[in-house]
Amino acid sequence: MAAPSDSAPPAPPSPSSPTSPSSPTSSDAGGVRPAPGGEGLVRSLTHRQTTMIGLGSALGTGLFLGSGSAISVAGPAVIVSYAIGAVLVAIIAVLLGEMSAAHPVQGSFGTIAHRYLGPWAGFLSRYLYWFSAVVVIGTEVVASALYIRWWWPEVPMSLAILAIAAVVLAVNIISVKSFGTTEFWLSTIKVVALCAFILCAALLVFFGLPDSEATGFANLGDDGFLPHGASSIWLAMSVVMFAYAGFEVVAIASAEAIDPQRTIRTAMRQLAWRLSFFYLLSITLVLALIPWRTLAGGDGSVETSPFVRVFSEVGVPAAATLTNAVVLIAAMSAANAHLYGASRLLHSLGGDGLAPAPMARLSRRGVPAVALAASTLGIAAAALLAFYDVSGLFGILMSIALFAVLLVWLLILASYIAFRRHRTAHPEEFTGFSVPAGGKLAIVAVLGVLAVAATAVEVPDMRQAAGIGLAFTAVLFVCYGLTTRRRARRT
Repeated sequence: MAAPSDSAPPAPPSPSSPTSPSSPTSSDAGGVRPAPGGEGLVRSLTHRQTTMIGLGSALGTGLFLGSGSAISVAGPAVIVSYAIGAVLVAIIAVLLGEMSAAHPVQGSFGTIAHRYLGPWAGFLSRYLYWFSAVVVIGTEVVASALYIRWWWPEVPMSLAILAIAAVVLAVNIISVKSFGTTEFWLSTIKVVALCAFILCAALLVFFGLPDSEATGFANLGDDGFLPHGASSIWLAMSVVMFAYAGFEVVAIASAEAIDPQRTIRTAMRQLAWRLSFFYLLSITLVLALIPWRTLAGGDGSVETSPFVRVFSEVGVPAAATLTNAVVLIAAMSAANAHLYGASRLLHSLGGDGLAPAPMARLSRRGVPAVALAASTLGIAAAALLAFYDVSGLFGILMSIALFAVLLVWLLILASYIAFRRHRTAHPEEFTGFSVPAGGKLAIVAVLGVLAVAATAVEVPDMRQAAGIGLAFTAVLFVCYGLTTRRRARRT
């Protein structure tokens, strides 16, 4: 990491400074100052686009491919793991929504953490999320390559990764408006397709086909609902929570939303119940149709999506092909959204003098092109690992990304606790919605996140990820310490 510049980061805006959507490039538009070399981020994302960006980033590989790993850990009991994860993420989402509606600023939760916890928290949370998003981008691109190889196994993994990367980068670099439009339609396709999958799967479960009987829910209990014991529900959380990560992009997008307060207020709530509905219902139907050991594979490896295998196993190859196309779109959509989020946080760090100055520059179309290019490191790393045929590539990347985002969630929750105390003490400074018993819910969520992180004690991939994540965090603390020391000497 290059040494940050010596200019101190600007203080985040006060809660009483409202965003002015009509002045997207002014310094008081959501507290965003014009970035060096550009005119500032452009508020061109509509409410519907921003909502679908959040849904697009969360409905990706974690559900369509990673669910196979979760099923191998807990069997049918993984349904309980997804239910617990849904509750935990719903809490974090609505709390982040309350904060972001009050502060729809460039840098999102990183800028908010700077204000309520201190500059170190803003520095740490943004770099950790960038790191996690970069890894997720690599994960989604790896998944996309696996889906392509389901059709054409002879295609080299690294070549498939590079082809997907070119498409994702092209969508992001054109303009914010084109990104929003593309992501809206990609997300719409996969949401409609997932609804169709749920309908078809439900028909197979309850009514069957002319040449096959309905499966019912016997597969959920034939081998025991808890084949690996009650502790497997907890251990599966190390995979399950990765599936929910990505909703934070809605908060990041608030700096480029036309109506950030309305967008944040409704988008986070919609994301919470939509994700719960899609994940719980689809996973339950998948497990009802196919015995869990078939879905998991003998060694728990992940090569194809359980959603694709459902139709392959029940003898509907055309539907399996269509489903594979849908999950490919889903992975590309998620990579697209995460690349957007990573580039915007790196851009905000550059604007605050906490990343190399070129990161703050914008293209003529308002795109942080340099930050965007730097955020493709995950794709390059994934391609390199794939070239050397690193065993368990998907599981390794998924665990590293999850551990980093768990640390970000803890910082978000800590920021919320401090924010809530300030809001209670100074209610006249705030307007907008407030989450009932938000402070208590934040404590519950902190305990839940810590419980997920504790799976590193038992899960090898998570243990490896914890080592990498903690090492990266330590490096960030050293970088922050050196930066502040150098500034102190010059003042």
